[in-house]
Amino acid sequence: MSKIEPGQSSFFADEITRPDPVLLKYYVCRSLFAGPFFPIALIPQWIRYSTLRYALDHDGVAMSWGYLFRREIYLTYRRIQDIHVTRNILQRWFGLANVSIQTASGSAAPEMVIEGILQAEQLRDYLYSQMRGARGDRFGAKTFDSNQDSSAVGAQPANDPSLELLTEISANLRRLLERREQQS
Repeated sequence: MSKIEPGQSSFFADEITRPDPVLLKYYVCRSLFAGPFFPIALIPQWIRYSTLRYALDHDGVAMSWGYLFRREIYLTYRRIQDIHVTRNILQRWFGLANVSIQTASGSAAPEMVIEGILQAEQLRDYLYSQMRGARGDRFGAKTFDSNQDSSAVGAQPANDPSLELLTEISANLRRLLERREQQS
């Protein structure tokens, strides 16, 4: 683990199993906009909050929710194409964010939206590093500091076969150019 400076918070991806309790307060405030239909608007959101579960393992991200109609989504890191962090005004007030994960499924909507996360930027950076092949000391133990250099997040491992192939192709092209220049 990396050393945490005072004023910085640590982030452990394997600790994310439930949304933050602030999400329920957000759902209650959002339901208030329904006026007299407040209870009708709050019940499905309360059910979603109480059943919402997340799991981040070494292969991907899982999300499940629901009592009667259970919905489960599992995305491997290899399938992830893009990750977005969004916040509306009410979410910013509560300090929450949605982390939308998109795949190449052909749909305009994200495949998975992780709600109720207070450290959304750190989760996004973690997911980007996992989808690009970087791994921590042990799964979930990779610590992200809030002031970490973002260029290190997507760094390729030294034993990446595609990187070795590209390096070899580059060296061969340089040799061909040198020969061509010598012949002219």
